[in-house]
Amino acid sequence: MNKIYRGVVLGLSILISANVFMPQALQAHCQVPCGIYDDYARLLSMVEDAQTIEKAVQSMINLSEKKDLQSQNQMVRWVVNKEDHAQKIISTISDYYLTQRVKPDQKDYTQRLKHHHAVILAAMKAKQQSNLKTVKALNKSIKALEAYYPEHKH
Repeated sequence: MNKIYRGVVLGLSILISANVFMPQALQAHCQVPCGIYDDYARLLSMVEDAQTIEKAVQSMINLSEKKDLQSQNQMVRWVVNKEDHAQKIISTISDYYLTQRVKPDQKDYTQRLKHHHAVILAAMKAKQQSNLKTVKALNKSIKALEAYYPEHKH
């Protein structure tokens, strides 16, 4: 009985340790494939992420002249927020659209790849830079995908 107990404790310890120390799986809609897709919802999610990036950049611009500790703290928080939302956009494109919705047998495959890649590049630049011109380019690149993923009325 003591060996069984130790085996159970060891097994649980390994599972808990793996969950704590290993990186979390990306939250892209599954790669099973399950057949459940809502392309437009993911597009809207990216639009919302871009709006958050725009708010972050504007807030950073407003805070840029301030030197007090609270303003510096807020600046860091906005930078982190901007980075997180840009990464969400990159993950949505790479882990959802490029793996499940852009197919080599599509007639406009090359053009689709270019449009999706443009979003990744624009999101990367939004991470690297803090200006509204970069955010505008990101919004434009996301908007270009609307033709591929129209809203479905149920």
